[in-house]
Amino acid sequence: MSIPTRVLGKTGANVSIICLGGWHIGSVNDDAESERIMHAAIDHGVTFFDNAWDYHEGRSEELMGKALATGGRRQKVFLMTKNCGRDAEHSRQHLEDSLRRLKTDVIDLWQFHEINYDNDPEWIVERGALAVALEAQKAGKIRYLGFTGHKAPHILLKMLATHDNYDTCQLPVNVCDYFYRSSIHEVMPALRAKNVAAIGMKSLGGGNMETGGKIVAGGAATADECIRFALSQDIASLVVGVDSMKVLMQDVGIADNFKPMPKDETDALLARVKLVAGDGRLEPSKSTQHYDGPYHRRQHGFAE
Repeated sequence: MSIPTRVLGKTGANVSIICLGGWHIGSVNDDAESERIMHAAIDHGVTFFDNAWDYHEGRSEELMGKALATGGRRQKVFLMTKNCGRDAEHSRQHLEDSLRRLKTDVIDLWQFHEINYDNDPEWIVERGALAVALEAQKAGKIRYLGFTGHKAPHILLKMLATHDNYDTCQLPVNVCDYFYRSSIHEVMPALRAKNVAAIGMKSLGGGNMETGGKIVAGGAATADECIRFALSQDIASLVVGVDSMKVLMQDVGIADNFKPMPKDETDALLARVKLVAGDGRLEPSKSTQHYDGPYHRRQHGFAE
């Protein structure tokens, strides 16, 4: 199998159209199986790996670092992880922790994680996190810089305005997003205007091919339709949750055979989901704190 690749915006890097998600890989109970899944992903053409400092309290990064440390695999992967710090001190700590856990000297893409609260962009600037990231980029510890968020378009647009040269933005891209707090309509045009690459996530509304996300469980669309729809949008790659070899092979199969969803199929799918998409019931990550990481909830003074 040979998974198609796309250019990751102004970075010029070619990455696979699906990206192995770090949260789900850290939820695999058997460390050896987690490693086998990551090795198989690389063997099948997945060249983009996702992670974050807070995933499973560092377990995800540690597992990924171990998996990439053998057989020249680190050189085969465009490696992304995320900074959960909002100030200079914690940003420096998170970077050094991530470099150590991932067993690498340089992180290809470092993203500010979960820009979900209205004051997150202000904190990033005023408390020194952005300055630390730019210093790390200049020092060669990170190559590219971006941010993520799954809550509301206006927060992502506010974050986009904090720096003139972000490389990426990771954001919700799914059939229901088309009608509710829409990244597709409200954020992605602004990203294109600044040549910032969009990285899709939550294509199923949260979850993976095996468990099904809210959109699938709610009967609005099939997992196959959700992933094909997301891949048909103007994104460089789609982060997918992989917690078993079966799920990996399902995702790889869709990516390997991917062709953009025809307009008539897209229109029919959107018409089908419209009635249940507009009130957010199938995208709780946008309107509740249930999908916010515990680290970030504590950061803002909320209970876990």
